[in-house]
Amino acid sequence: MTAVDARRSPFEALADAAARVAATADLQTALAALAAAALAATDADLAVLRIRDAGGELAARAVAPETSALAAEIAGSRTGPEEIAEGRIPPATRRAAEQIRAAGVLVEPATVEGRLVGSVELVRAAAAFDEDERALGRLVAAHLALAVHSLGGESGPAPRSRETWLELAGEALAAGGDSGRTARHALRTAIEATAAVAGALWRVGSGEEPELVATVGELDEALPRAAELVDTAARARRPFAVERDGGLGGLASAAMLALGQPTFAVLQLFYRDGDEPSQDDLPALAAFAGRAAHALRTGERAEELGLELTRTRSLLEVVAEAISHLSLSHTLETAVERVCELMQIDRLGVYLLEAGHPAPVAGRGLEAGHEEVASRLLELLLGPLRARVTLLVETGAGDPALAPARAALDASGERAALAVPLRASDEPIGLLVAYPGERRLAEGDTALLAALAAQLAVAVQNARLHEQAKELGETLAGVLTSERQSTRQLTALYEISRSFAQSLSLDRTLAAVTSTIVEVLSVDAAVIRMPDERGDQFVPLAVHVVDSRLAEPVRTILERPQPRPRRVAEPLVLDAAAARRLGGAHALLVPFLEKGSTAALLPIATQTELLAQLTILSLDPAAPIDAETLATAATISQQAALAIDNARLYQQQKQFAETMQQSLLPSDLPAVPGLEVGAVYESAAQVDVGGDVFDFLELADGRLAVVLGDVTGHGIDATADMAMAKFVFRSLARDHPDPAALLAHANDVVVGEIAPGKFITMTALVVDPAGDVRCASAGHPEPRLLAADGTVVPLSCGGLALGIAESQIYEPVSASLAPGAAVVLYTDGVVEARQGRDLFGTERLDEVLARGVGESAQGLADSVLRACTSFAGGGLGDDCAVVVIRRSA
Repeated sequence: MTAVDARRSPFEALADAAARVAATADLQTALAALAAAALAATDADLAVLRIRDAGGELAARAVAPETSALAAEIAGSRTGPEEIAEGRIPPATRRAAEQIRAAGVLVEPATVEGRLVGSVELVRAAAAFDEDERALGRLVAAHLALAVHSLGGESGPAPRSRETWLELAGEALAAGGDSGRTARHALRTAIEATAAVAGALWRVGSGEEPELVATVGELDEALPRAAELVDTAARARRPFAVERDGGLGGLASAAMLALGQPTFAVLQLFYRDGDEPSQDDLPALAAFAGRAAHALRTGERAEELGLELTRTRSLLEVVAEAISHLSLSHTLETAVERVCELMQIDRLGVYLLEAGHPAPVAGRGLEAGHEEVASRLLELLLGPLRARVTLLVETGAGDPALAPARAALDASGERAALAVPLRASDEPIGLLVAYPGERRLAEGDTALLAALAAQLAVAVQNARLHEQAKELGETLAGVLTSERQSTRQLTALYEISRSFAQSLSLDRTLAAVTSTIVEVLSVDAAVIRMPDERGDQFVPLAVHVVDSRLAEPVRTILERPQPRPRRVAEPLVLDAAAARRLGGAHALLVPFLEKGSTAALLPIATQTELLAQLTILSLDPAAPIDAETLATAATISQQAALAIDNARLYQQQKQFAETMQQSLLPSDLPAVPGLEVGAVYESAAQVDVGGDVFDFLELADGRLAVVLGDVTGHGIDATADMAMAKFVFRSLARDHPDPAALLAHANDVVVGEIAPGKFITMTALVVDPAGDVRCASAGHPEPRLLAADGTVVPLSCGGLALGIAESQIYEPVSASLAPGAAVVLYTDGVVEARQGRDLFGTERLDEVLARGVGESAQGLADSVLRACTSFAGGGLGDDCAVVVIRRSA
C-alpha cells in the first residue's frame, strides 16, 4: 500500500508541498510543487492541476512531469466546471490517457466553502487507482484549494486569516496521514497559524503518564514541566486550556488542545508573553483539533493496517516457503524463525504428536522443562479445553483448570505461554507454543499465531506425506534396482543359454558371453581366453568393445595371450600390482589402471577344469568395477562355464561325426573320359553321422557304376549300415554290373545283416560314356534326366527297399544321354525339405535343374542343395545327397 511505504510516505511529500505553499507568495510556484508531490505520492504517470480563470473555466496551470511530451498538449487547456463537478474527464486529459493506454484516471475537485476553484487530474498506465490513492487525490485537492484561497487565483485574491488557514490546513490533515509525520505537520501548521514559537504532541491514556510523540522548536528545558501540564489538562478533561507557567524555560505560556473523544492525545503550543491565542481564536483551534485528531487516528489505522499487511505477507511467505520445499525440517525451521521475528519473541517450540505425546521437532531459545509445559498444555487442548483455538496460560492467573499447566510453566521459569494446536483434517497432529516473556501479547499476536498454526499444520502434513512418499519411493527404487539387476542377470543367462541352444557353436557362444557381459555390467570391454593346443597359454577367442572409436587400441591389448595360471583362481579385481604380477596382456593394462580405470579377472570353470578366463575392463574412473559388479559377473561366468563346456563337447563330437561321415563317402570323384561327375552331401544331424551314402566304381569295360542310398536313422547304427552298403556295392558291382542284378544280390546280403525294422533305399546306375544308361531302384526317389535343352523327365524305375524281404527281383530301365545331357540322383531329404507345410517337391527340383542346364555337373549339384536349403530357411530336416552324371558335349 502507498500509505505505508517505508521509504517515503506520500503524506510526507504532500506535507512538504503544503509547507512550500505556506512559505511562498507565488501561486504558480505552489502549484508546481503540488503537481510534483501528487505525481510522487500516487506513482502516477501524469498530474494536471487546474484553477478557475477570470472567465469561469478551469485552465491547466501546472503539469508534471514538465518534460513529458504530453505536458505541452495539456498545459493551458481548458474545461468547463460542470465537467469536473459531474466527475467527467476533461477532453485534453482523456486524449493523453488514450495515448499512453492508461489503466486508471482520477479526477478530484478542489472547493473552498462549497465553490469549485480547481481540479486535480491523475493518469497512470500501470494500474487503476485504489481507495488509498483516491484519498491521496482528495488530499492534493485540499492543498490546491488552500493554495488558491491563500495566494489568490485567476478569480482574484482572498484574505489569509488565522481562522481560514487553520480551517484549510485542518481539512488537508483530515484527508489522511501517518501518525508520526502527520503529528509534526499538525504542529508546524498550528504554530504558523497562531504565532506560537514551539509545539509538542503527547499521547495520553487513563492511568498512564503522557508519552511524547513529536516536537517542533526548542523545548528541551520546557518538556518536564510541559508533561505535567498535559497530564493535569488530560485528567481535568478540558478540551482547551491556556496555562501561564514560569517553569517552561523562558516561554510564558502553553495552550493545550485535547484531541479525540475520549482524549487520546494533546496538542501543546508554546507562546511568548503577549502572543497567547485570544478568545476569538478558540473556535478555529477547536475545529483544527478535531481535524488533527482525525488525521492522527487515520495515520494510526494506516500503520496498523501496514503492520497487519506485513504480518499477512510474512505468513504467506512462511506457507509459500514450506510448500515450495516440502521438507519437514525446513518447514519447521522457517516457521520458527518467522514467528519469532513477527511476534518479537525469543522463545518458541513446535511439537508433533508421537504415540500420543508431544515430541519437540523445532524450537528457538527453549529452556529446561519446556517439554512438560507442552504436555500439560496439550492435555488441556485435547481434553476439557478442546473447543479453544488458542490457550494463554500465565503464572499469575487463578483458573483452577489451568493449575497443572501453570505449575509446569512456573517450574520452567517462564511467565506465560500461548499454545495453539496443530490440526490436519480436524485431527490434532501437534502443538505450537510461544513464550512471550515480559512482552504482553496483543489480540493481533494471538490471531497471527492461530492463522500461522492452521497453515503450518497443512504444510507439516504435506511435508510428512511428501517425506513418506519420498521414503517409499526410495525403497521402491531400491527394490526396482535389485529387480533390474536380477533381470539383467537373468537376461544375460538367457542370452548365453539361447546362443548355445540355437547354434551349439563354440564361437557363437563365446561371442554371446562377451557381448552380454559388457551390456549387463555396463563395462567398456570383455575378452574370453581359452587354452591353446599345448595348454600352456590362454589365447583370446572372443573380444567385445563397446565404443567403436576405442575398439582398435583396446583390441590390441586384449587380443594378446596370457600365461596359464597354476590353479583355478577366484574372481579378482586387478590393481596395477596384480596386473604386473600376472604379466602377459594384463601387464599392458597397468597404465590404464594407474589412471583410475578398473579391470577384473574371472575364471570360467567346471568343478574339475578351468575352461577359460574372462577379463572385463572399465575405462571410466567414475564407473569402477565394484564388488556388486564382480558378483554379477561371477554368476554369469558360472552359467557361461556350462554353455562353453557344452559347446566345446559338441564341437568335439561334431568333428568326430564329420570325420566318420567323410570316411564313408568317396574322397575323390571319378575321372571317366566322356563323363562329368558332381556330388554334394549335407547332413541334418548336428553331432551324429548321417544316413545318406553314395559311391562310384569304374568298371573294366569303361562304364561308370554309381549307387546312391539312404540308411534309416543316424548315429552309430547308421554308420554301420552305411559301411555295410558301401561294402556290398564294392564287392558285388564287378561281378554283377547290371543294376537290377546288383540290387537283387545286395538285398540278399542286407536282409541277413540289417536289424529288424530297418532298411536301405538305393538307386543303382551304370552309365556308358557313349550315352547308354541302365538303372534300377530299391524304394528310392526316381532319378531325373536333364536334356541339353533344359527339358527334365523322370527315369521311372522302382522296387522294394533293401533289407525288408528276401529274393526280390528288380526291373531295370534304360535311357540314352545325348551330349550335354545329365542324369541326377538325389535322396528324399531334397524333395522333402519344408517351408511350413510346403515341401520343396519334384516340381521345384525340376525348375532348379532346368535353370542350371548350362552349369557343370558339380555346379548343378551345388545349386540343387543350395535351393532346397534356402527353401527350408537354412535348416534341413533330413540328410541331403545329390549326384550328377553329365555326358560331355
